[in-house]
Amino acid sequence: MHEDKVTAEIRAIARIHNDFPEKFGIPHQSGRLKEQHARIVFEPEYRVPEAFRGLEEYTHIWLIWQFSENVRDTWSPTVRPPRLGGNVRKGVFATRSPFRPNSLGLSSVRLDKIEFQRDLGPVLYVSGADLMDGTPIFDIKPYIPSDSHPEASGGFTDRIEDHKLQVVFPEEWLEMIPEEKRRALTEVLENDPRPGYQSDPDRVYGLAYGKKNIRFQVNGSVLTVCGISEYDKNKR
Repeated sequence: MHEDKVTAEIRAIARIHNDFPEKFGIPHQSGRLKEQHARIVFEPEYRVPEAFRGLEEYTHIWLIWQFSENVRDTWSPTVRPPRLGGNVRKGVFATRSPFRPNSLGLSSVRLDKIEFQRDLGPVLYVSGADLMDGTPIFDIKPYIPSDSHPEASGGFTDRIEDHKLQVVFPEEWLEMIPEEKRRALTEVLENDPRPGYQSDPDRVYGLAYGKKNIRFQVNGSVLTVCGISEYDKNKR
């Protein structure tokens, strides 16, 4: 036992870059949205090709990262998971809430490819990440088949209905989205980006995706896009 041992300092080794400049709309779990692609760019001191030798042999990797938008000096032993309507408390260690003592997140993502670039060194291209653009990553580890436990119980998440919305995307707005990003954006909208406790059919929501601000309404199981404008984080 070394209870008096000083906790080691950890530092970001990389940052992720994707189409989620804000928290709203990010999938609740990694791997849910297959069309969401991202790049992981390493800090200069970690752009050492030898450190990535053999990583190409794996199809998936673990990311250990920080909920950088939720770092705080205090923590609560219980939280209100949005998927339970925001009015049921669960122990923080029984959830994946970002409001944790050390604000750490863990995600498994698909490793699509590793590209060695002259200016950035090894860059990882991944899909299925549930991280916000610019999120600091502390470590990566290979995902191996034994990490999967099909018989595992999902706790309260087993009781949450996994539903998809029907997305109505009028042509006038769809044309404003680059063709290569349309499937990915539709996937985000189908996944219902709203908090679990909001269901007002008259409410207009705003989702920042890439360089666009997507406005939509949800009536029952139908989501209708009702406007698109250029994204400006200073006007949010």
